[in-house]
Formats: sequence, C-alpha cells, structure tokens
Amino acid sequence: MTPSELPAHASVVVIGGGIMGCSTLYHLAKMGVTDAILLERNKLTSGTTWHSAAQVRALRHSRNLTRMIQYSVDLYAQLEKETGQNVGWIQKGSLSIATTPDRAIHVRRQEALAHAFGIKADWVSAGEAQERWPLMNASDVLGAVWSPEDGRVSPSDVCAALVKSAKSHGAGIFENTGVTGILTKNGRITGVETTKGTVSCDAVALCAGLWSREIGGMAGAEVPALACEHFYLLTKPLEGIEGNVPTLSDHDNHLYIRDDSGGLLVGCFEPMGKPIAPGVLDQNFEFGLLPEDWDHFEPMMLNALHRLPCLETAEVKMLLNGPESFTPDGMFMLGETAETRGLFLGCGMNSVGMASGGGAGMNLAHCIVHGHTAYDLGEADAKRFAPVFNSVDHLMARAPEILGTHYEIAYPGRQLKTARDLRVLPLHAEYAKANAHFGQVYGWERPLYFGKSADPKMTFGRPDWFENVRREVHAAHEAAAVFDASPFGKIEVTGPDACAFLQHLAMRNMDRPAGTAIYTPLLNERGTYESDITAHRIADDHYRLFVGTNAIKRDLAWALRQSDGFDVTLKDSTEDYAVLCLMGPEAARIVAATGAPELCDLGYFKVGPAFIAGKHVRAVRMSYVGEAGWEITCKAENAQAIYAAFQSAGAVPAGLFAQSSMRIEKGFAAMGHELDGDLSPVEVGMHGMAKKTGGFIGAQALAERVQTSKRSLVTIVFDDETAVPLGHEPVYAGPDIIGQITSASFGYRIGAPVALAHVNATVDGGAVEIDIAGTKYTGRMQFAAAFDPSGARMRP
Repeated sequence: MTPSELPAHASVVVIGGGIMGCSTLYHLAKMGVTDAILLERNKLTSGTTWHSAAQVRALRHSRNLTRMIQYSVDLYAQLEKETGQNVGWIQKGSLSIATTPDRAIHVRRQEALAHAFGIKADWVSAGEAQERWPLMNASDVLGAVWSPEDGRVSPSDVCAALVKSAKSHGAGIFENTGVTGILTKNGRITGVETTKGTVSCDAVALCAGLWSREIGGMAGAEVPALACEHFYLLTKPLEGIEGNVPTLSDHDNHLYIRDDSGGLLVGCFEPMGKPIAPGVLDQNFEFGLLPEDWDHFEPMMLNALHRLPCLETAEVKMLLNGPESFTPDGMFMLGETAETRGLFLGCGMNSVGMASGGGAGMNLAHCIVHGHTAYDLGEADAKRFAPVFNSVDHLMARAPEILGTHYEIAYPGRQLKTARDLRVLPLHAEYAKANAHFGQVYGWERPLYFGKSADPKMTFGRPDWFENVRREVHAAHEAAAVFDASPFGKIEVTGPDACAFLQHLAMRNMDRPAGTAIYTPLLNERGTYESDITAHRIADDHYRLFVGTNAIKRDLAWALRQSDGFDVTLKDSTEDYAVLCLMGPEAARIVAATGAPELCDLGYFKVGPAFIAGKHVRAVRMSYVGEAGWEITCKAENAQAIYAAFQSAGAVPAGLFAQSSMRIEKGFAAMGHELDGDLSPVEVGMHGMAKKTGGFIGAQALAERVQTSKRSLVTIVFDDETAVPLGHEPVYAGPDIIGQITSASFGYRIGAPVALAHVNATVDGGAVEIDIAGTKYTGRMQFAAAFDPSGARMRP
C-alpha cells in the first residue's frame, strides 16, 4: 500500500486528523490494530488543533477525567523518547487567582480535590501569587491556587509524533481525502466513501471536530456539537517576559494568560459566545481563521488591561478568532453511538482537546478494541444526549452559553438559561402554578423545589431553597407528598422469551410471578455496573423496565445489543406514561379516598392494577425516599386527574432536591454517583442479591470479585450542622485521604448534613474528617443508613 492508495479494507477508519484522530490512531496501532487508517480532508491539524492554546491542566471534576489528563501528560512526555520528535512540552505550572470570596471557595474546593487525586496544588497568598506573576495587578487578588505540574505542548508537534509512531506500527495516513458518505447495513457500519474511493471497515472513529455532526448524520447518528468562535490576543515581545512563565488563570474576568514568543497570549471564554451555523465552515476551511471582532472582544480586553497594565503599551500582533466545537453540557463525546453499531465518537472537545486528547484517544481506542473504555467515563458517554439536543436551533442557542460556562463558578444548583422548555412533564402547568423552580434533566423540565419567589442566589453556603426543601421532606415524612418520576426511562420488553432474556440480562432472579417488581443491577462482562433498573412483571410475556432519566438511550441500546437470539421486542415507552410517587404516612388514607383502597393490601415490591380518580393505574409498593408509599404509573394524559385528586385529599408536591436528600439519608446508591462501570455490587454491598447461580452477564466476573473485593460504600453523618458538603470532597482518617464523597445533602429527618462516600479503609463508626474548601469537618462513617425507615408507617 502506497500513501496514495486507499486499502480495500481497514479494521478501523479514523476520520479527522486533529489531536483526537491522531491519538486514536496511535493507540489503535499500539493495541494491535495495525491496519487502521486515518482520513483527513485537508492536512493534519488543519481544523481546530493547529490554533489551540494547548494548555494541559490536570485537574478535572472527577477522578477518572483527571486520570485521563494525567495519562495525556505522561504520554506527551514519553512520545519524545519513543519517536525522537520534540513535542514542545513546557511545564511551568499554573496559577488560578481568586478575586471574589466565592471564587476563593471554588478554587479551594479544587485544591482539596487535587489532593484527593494525588495532584500537587496549594493555596498561596496574593503576595506569593504576585511573586510568581510580577506583571500582574494583584490589588484585588484574595489568593490563588498554585499547580506546579501543569504545562502546555506544541499541538502540531504532538500530532506529528503520534502519527510517526502509528505509521511505524503499520497504520496508514491519508491526507487530502474527504469523506463523502458512510455505509451501513442493518444499523451497522460497513464502509466509508471518500473522494479517493471506498474502504470497507468494521468500525469508524469519528474525530472530525467542527464537522462531526454532519458526518455523523451520514451514518444516521446524532452528534450534538456546534462550532463557536473562540478568541485570543497575541502581542509582540514585551519587557518582563523572559523565557516561559506559568499560565495565569483569571476566571473571574473570563481570562487565561501565558507567554508566547516573548509576548503574551491573552485568551477568553466570554459569558456568551458567538455560534457558527452549520455549513459556514466548508471543506475549504483549512488552517482557517475567522475575522477579528474587536467589538465583541472589547469587554474582555478591558478585563485584561486591568489585570495586566503592561498591555496598555503592548503592540498587538493579532486577535486570533478560531472556531472550536461545543456540546450541550460542556463535556466531550466518547464511545459508540446508540443509533449505529461500529460508529464511535471522539469529538466535541469544548476547548480541552489538547489536554484531553492523549487520554481520550487511548480510551476511544480501548472502547473500539475491547468494547468499553479503560475506566468509567460515563459523563462523556456518546449516548447521554436526548434527541432534542441535536437540533440546530437548540445548538445555536445553547453552545454559546456553554462556552461562557467554561470559567463559571461551580455553584450547586446552577442551571443553564438557554434552550429551556424542550420537554415538559404532563403536570408542568400545575407545577408552574405551585411556583416550582425547574431544572433541566435530559431535556425535561423537572421541579427542583416548590414555593420559589425569585431565582435563587447562588452560594456555597446554606442555599436559598433550604427551607423550601425542608417543608417538602417533612410533608413526605409527616403527611404525604407527591414526587414526579415521569422522566424515568421506560422500556417495554415483550415476547415469548421476555423472561429468558431478562434472566440473561439481569443479576437478580427475574422469573417472578406477574404482579411483582424487581430491583436489579445490570452488569457487564467485567462484573461491574452497566446500569440498575426496576422491572415490573405485568404478564408472563411482558415486563416494563424503569431506568434512569439520563440512561434511556444508553440502556435501550445496550439491551437491544444483548437481545440477539431471543424472541423479544423492546420499545421505548417513556413519554406514554407518567409516574407519580405518593409517599408518607397519609398515603394509605389518600389512595383509599381517591378510589383504590385495595392498594393498602398490596405487599412490598408488588404491582397492582387499580383505578384512582376513575383512571387506570399500576401501583407498586416501594419507595426511593425511605417513606412508605407507592410509585403509581398511569397514562400521561391521566396524570392531571390523578394529581388533582391527590391534592384534594391533602398531598403536596415535592421536588428533586427533597428526593435527593431523602435518598442519601436512606443510603440508596445512584448511577453516576455511587455506581459506575468501575464498581461491582460487591463494593456497594449488593452482591447478596444475586441468588441465582450464573446464567447472567457478568456472573463469573462477579464471583471473582466477591473473593477479591470488599464493601467500600459508607454513609457519613456530619457532627457540625452548619457544614455544607456538595460532593467530591476528600475524606480523611488522620493525615491520610481514604476516600471521596459521592453524594451529599442536608438530612432534614436526622437534622444533620449527610453524605455517601467510597472509602478504602472502612471502620463502622469510624471518625473521619471531610475537607470542604480548606476547612475540615468531623463526622462518622457507618454502613447503616443515616435514616432508619423501620418506623415508616402509613395511617389508614
């Protein structure tokens, strides 16, 4: 095969020659896929990569994202030894300054997180920050976090090194080769059409950056990413800039600053960016830039002049305006698509492509070769977006705001403002009348709490909604409250093999009589969590599965891919049904008063048909909040009549914040928090649920983990009522970090802050300390739930 000749077949075709494409090809070759090829429409790095500011900052909000970037750092360092190609690695550290009290809390929380992840980071005074950046105006600086191991690279040199190594292992690179179509058969990738011919293949890695949405559409897949303009100023050499200096992050002013060829590079993530409509950047956009826009940049320039007075006399080289792609939530997309087997996404990098690229490329290659990423990266799952997020109108509104959130303070409860009301619940109008404060979850507008008078003030302290949530929790604990679980995904499993299929899919015994509900983990072949669900057996050949709100697309795709050989049909029925959870000691009186007294005789985890307010329902006796009650499923169009009847009988609405608080008090683990693809039921104390012997996915691996692993999930009850844990805080036993909080809230029924955490040294009743933004709060960890629902009762 010569460089000008496309092969007839390649195991994997990588589309896109930026950092993600080059890294993915490199890792595929390293993993033994030596016939992989990369197609680039123009030249390598010609889209976004070439103009990247190329900062590599290790710390991210989760352990595995941080681990991924740490991999990038190690990779870039060793590439030079491996290939002889200089990658321009400059490790001068980074300085994140705080000019407001809340920013100080934010960066101190980052400092604590860094310590949990083994990253060097320390709070320094304003004076020490000034010493590290003498050109900075520090008059309003309160302090800073110094991260000495951060650095930057040369984007083009990194890609050159990756490609050099990939070629040495047999991989092919084809520049000036545009993709004109993607071939599929029965929903599976079969080949790629190009300007130089057709290549058949088993898989495609879509790493096309700015053009990923359009190319994904060729294969029938949804890839919600949109380009926005991104600005940075370059100056000519300045006095006082000698050699390389640390990166200066002034996020209160939306700025990042570093040296560049003796001058300065001053970049920004302004509060609201400028979107670029699809089609504007065509196939001729090669090493291209967009026009300077000084009017748009002016507010950021004023901020920069305040921070760096030397800019007043600096000569400007240029205002660079280069496009970058953004997703609806600010996180990249990684993994196989739900719509098309064999199509893997590595795109939507949200301006962190160079920092993430090494580790993200490794994980994407691992996913293609092994069927899963090297470690759990659920927050970047390619299947996490609802279809509504892929519309151009949504992306044009949302992407500019996402660019602006890049440097926002991570306040608890913060909600995005653009592209709202995409999907509303059947009871949305009723909740609005009750002054609900809504949050967007998978496109749904869900009530977070009720009785709001104005938008809440963002704070790291006790929130504005504290008393609102207290009232809702007490309603569920002392009387009756209605929680709306309608956004939960619902999958109908029907057919002669429905039971056999679910016995194969689920850890627990699914062969229960009709009228039974079963909670069960769904495991992968590694014995770790793929998901967790509740199933209602409606008939011998019909189950209804309830999955997480964000998980419906992912879980349905996964279940479908396990159904080969079974005579079953799977259907998404999420929007057909509403689910109202009536909880509290008055719940029995209310269901009796509204027409369904027979539900009071329903056993725990039993499903029964009934009529409430004259409308047919299926109710299951179970609770996610530690109070007695029912989860009641009805046709979506009947929800209003049933809810009105509950209200008339004395029930009040309760929101997601109350539900989360009560869940944590009860010690219930949740996917994406306590449960993920790195953990098995052993670590969360649920492996005893697997009563059947084998026959389900992951059975052998789970049996092995029972022998080698132990429970790590604990509840922590704080001693200080004023502590405000939010999640991710490190847990100390003496001087040692032994774990990290996964979920946290105030426990209104126990009168204290409460958290769930994974720890590596579990002593039931052991004393611990939790670092919250530099202040350590004491508490005790226990295996038992913080709230004992044994006293939960219902009054007839």
